[in-house]
Amino acid sequence: MTIAIRRVMIRGRVQGVGYRAWVDHEARRLGLQGWVRNRRDGSVEAMFDGEEKIVTDMIASCRKGPPSSRVDGVTEETANEDALRLRHSGEAFSVLPTI
Repeated sequence: MTIAIRRVMIRGRVQGVGYRAWVDHEARRLGLQGWVRNRRDGSVEAMFDGEEKIVTDMIASCRKGPPSSRVDGVTEETANEDALRLRHSGEAFSVLPTI
């Protein structure tokens, strides 16, 4: 099993439409670790850690998003474990405050 850690930026109509809650639900359902947060520029940023295929599938789902969203673009990059430390203590996946 290959583990992947990816930082993802999602742009479009992704704030005020339940996008973070949807990411949180999907990531937990898939057993991923990481976090999601809004950014002041209107984008959503997420960090996913888990089995490579599951992370890849989650990123593919992010390209669609929940029904009320409109995703215009998704970028991803490899990340390291340091970025995962932003999670809330005791949580596998966290919704973080806007930055």
